[in-house]
Amino acid sequence: MKRFMKLSLCLIVALSCIGLIPSSHAQGKKTLTVGFDQNFPPFGYVNKGKYVGFDIDLAREAAKRMGYKLKLQPIDWDSKDMELDSGTIDCIWNGFTMTGREKQYTWSKPYLNNRQVVVVKKASDIKSLKDLKGKIVSCQKESSTESALNSAKHKALTSSFKQLLKVSDYNTGLMDLTSGGVDALCMDEFVAKFQIKDKTDTYRILKQTLSSEKYAIGFKKGNTALRDKVQKQMDAMIKDGTFASLEKKWFGDSGEGEAEKTAATSSLLSDLKDLGSGMLTTLQIFILTLLFSLPLGLVIALGRMSKNGLLRNIVKVYISIMRGTPLMLQLLVVYFGPYYMFGVDVTSAYRGIAVIIAFVLNYAAYFAEIYRSGIASMPKGQYEAARVLGYNSVQTFFIIIMPQVWKRILPSITNEVITLVKDTSLAFSIAYAEMFTQAKALAANERSMMPFVAAAIFYYVFNFIVAALMDYCEKRMSYYD
Repeated sequence: MKRFMKLSLCLIVALSCIGLIPSSHAQGKKTLTVGFDQNFPPFGYVNKGKYVGFDIDLAREAAKRMGYKLKLQPIDWDSKDMELDSGTIDCIWNGFTMTGREKQYTWSKPYLNNRQVVVVKKASDIKSLKDLKGKIVSCQKESSTESALNSAKHKALTSSFKQLLKVSDYNTGLMDLTSGGVDALCMDEFVAKFQIKDKTDTYRILKQTLSSEKYAIGFKKGNTALRDKVQKQMDAMIKDGTFASLEKKWFGDSGEGEAEKTAATSSLLSDLKDLGSGMLTTLQIFILTLLFSLPLGLVIALGRMSKNGLLRNIVKVYISIMRGTPLMLQLLVVYFGPYYMFGVDVTSAYRGIAVIIAFVLNYAAYFAEIYRSGIASMPKGQYEAARVLGYNSVQTFFIIIMPQVWKRILPSITNEVITLVKDTSLAFSIAYAEMFTQAKALAANERSMMPFVAAAIFYYVFNFIVAALMDYCEKRMSYYD
C-alpha cells in the first residue's frame, strides 16, 4: 500500500511538473482560452520565446478587462473546429475570416478588413491573375484563400492552374516559392506584407486581388454569452482608442509597426535559446513515455503469452491496432475521442495528458513484442534448473529469466528508444508545443531555415547521448562475453 501511495505521489508530482494537470492558481480565476495559429504573423506568432501579435494584444487586453486569466493555446489550423467543438479552446482569435463562414460559428462584430493577394518572385513573368495559367500555385489548407480559389467566382482561374498545392502554413509556402517548388503563393495581404517587407528585392505582390474579407472572433456555435462579454470589451476598446492604438502599433500608417521592430534575428545560438521550452517538453514526453510504457509493455507481453485464450486474443488485437495505425492518428483519437465518441468536454489541460497516454499505449505495444521475443527465446532448461533449485514460478521469472531477457532484448529496445526521440515531434498533430512545433513557429517569424537546423542539432545530440547510454548498458550486461 505504501509503495502504491509513493508511486501515486510521484505520478502527481511528475504530471504537475510538466503542467499536465491544472495548478491551484489557475483554478481560482475564470480562464479565456484563445486558440490561434502561431505561424501567422503579425496576428499571432512566437518572438523571443513569447506569443506576440496584434490579435494576441487584443485578446490580452479583453481578458484583463473581463477579469479573466488569458490562456494562449496554439492549435493546428486543420483541427480548429474540433478544438472549438470539444471545448479545449473558447474562441479562435487569429486573423480569422468570417466571410463565407457566417453560419459555422458564433461571431463577434468584424474588426478588420483584409484582402487575398498573390505573391510571386520578383523576376517572375507573372504580372496578373491570368498569367497563373499553367502554373503551380500554393495556398494554406483550410484558409480563406483556399475558399476563395474554390469559389464559383474563381473556378475558371483555379482550373487553369497546372496544380494547386495546399500547405500547412504560409512559411512552408514561402519556402516552396523560394526554392522554385511553386510559381505563386496566395495568402492574406497583412501576412504577405509582413513576410516580404525586408525581401522586396526577392518577392512582389500582384496588384490584382482574389477577394476581400473581414476578420472577426469565432466562438462555438451558440456560445453567445461569452461572445457578448468579449464584444463588450472590444466595443469599449474601440471607443476609448485602445484598438486604434494597437492597430497603429502593429501596422502603423504605412504597414510597418511593432511587427517590424520585433522581427527576430535568426542565428543558431538565439534559435537554440528560443527553442529551450520546446526542448524541455520533448524531454518530458520522452522520459514519461519510457517510464510508463516499459513496465506496461511487460504486462502486455505476459497477457500475449497467457494460457487464457480470451485474454491472449484481446491483447493480440490491441497490439495489432497499435502497430497497424499511425501514432499521429492515435494522438488525435485519444485527444478528441472523449468528446466525439462520448460527448465529454475536454479541457486544454488534457492536451498534455493525451500526448502521454497515446505515446505510452503505442510504445507499450512495441515493447511488449520485444519482451515476448526475449522471453520465448529462453531455453526450457532454465525453468527446469530453477525448479530443481527450489524457485517458485515468480522467483524463476524475475530472478532467473528476466535478467537474461534484458540482455538479449537491449539492442531492440535501443532502436525503439531512438525512434521515440524522433517520434516526439508527432505531438504537433494536436498542437502540443514540443520542440518541432516551436521550430516551425520560429521559422515562420524569422522567415529562415535556421530554427530547423537548430532542431536537427538537438535531435542528433539527444539521440547520440541516448545511443551512448544504451551502448554503455549493453557493455555492462556483457558479463559472460
